Amino acid sequence: MDVPPSLIDWAGGPAAFRRLIDAFYDRVEADDLLSPLFPGGVHEEHRDHVTTWWIEVFGGAADYTARHGGYERMLAHHRGLGITADQRLRFATLMSLAADDAGLPADPEFRAAFMGYVEWGTRLAVHNSQPDADVVEQAPVPRWGWGVAPPYQP
Repeated sequence: MDVPPSLIDWAGGPAAFRRLIDAFYDRVEADDLLSPLFPGGVHEEHRDHVTTWWIEVFGGAADYTARHGGYERMLAHHRGLGITADQRLRFATLMSLAADDAGLPADPEFRAAFMGYVEWGTRLAVHNSQPDADVVEQAPVPRWGWGVAPPYQP
């Protein structure tokens, strides 16, 4: 393999990430620590927008940027939420479980890259959600890759 596939392709394409986001938010809606962040539940529009974000981050089409406002819009959704360290950890844990629920690849290389983004993104969200946080106002949507462990191919 000359060039490793994108993470989105390795995972099974956009449909795999839609399964992931649905599995994740199904867990969130039943969770006492995270469900208060979504009064009334997690609606279809939110699930669609977040799926579009994750697809772009993991190497798919830049539709979140084109249709929903890119990084600045995602930042706006998190500002002022006051996300706690416990909520961050629960988010990361539920996302890992949702990856299993959705049947995403279980190979260590993919999961390391996937959870690397979850760790990075949740820690950034905690910071950006605090009152009077000093945030980066404009940035591109991150494009996540394999990092130091590309997929193993025998």
